[in-house]
Amino acid sequence: MASRRLSRPAPASQPARRPASRRAHDPRPATAFRARITRGAGHQVEFSAPERWHDPRDDGRVRFVVEPAGPGYLHVLTPDEVRERLAQLPPHLVRNVEVVQFSAMTRKRACFPCYGMQWGRTVYLYPIESSLVEQYHRPPNPIQSQEARMYGGVWSQGKNGWQLAWTRETIRDFYLNNVLIHEVGHVNDERNTSSRDRERYANWFAIEYGYRASRGIGSAGPGWNPPNHPR
Repeated sequence: MASRRLSRPAPASQPARRPASRRAHDPRPATAFRARITRGAGHQVEFSAPERWHDPRDDGRVRFVVEPAGPGYLHVLTPDEVRERLAQLPPHLVRNVEVVQFSAMTRKRACFPCYGMQWGRTVYLYPIESSLVEQYHRPPNPIQSQEARMYGGVWSQGKNGWQLAWTRETIRDFYLNNVLIHEVGHVNDERNTSSRDRERYANWFAIEYGYRASRGIGSAGPGWNPPNHPR
């Protein structure tokens, strides 16, 4: 589901603190998941969220880095919940995930927040408003509305714009079975380089290994190929 996502192209400028050796480790672009609608002027701006780069260790372990969520925000998941969810995936899909970082909501990120991002072998999860109510100036498009319904989010229109409301249970489901799995899909995508193709694959991955798996819905069946990933 391609809603509220913004993928960064493979550009010359990369997130801050990028080591000179990064391209040798991972030539793919950093990918931000589901960038939200700008709250101010009503138009979208380029996503930029400088992050810590974590060098690959190839030790077969997943490390967790937890930063304070920030005033007015909370981390939806805990390291134990993420560890348990990753353990439910086929092992070969997790072997390249080395770090899961629970990032802080800074002033800069609050101007254009997102739910998650992938950079190299690291998955970054961002906090959400502690009220569990997101405020928007634009109405959702049909895909955004459908995706929210899939995970229990409720869109409504108020005097000052639109709201997307969650409960503790629904936002946890959304992060565990959509946001996290979407980013793991990006880590596993070693074939695609264009933003469009990488998003298509991560969207498929999140539905297949996140939504469908968590609901006990069978896979698409043997012989069916994911987008741009022939078997």
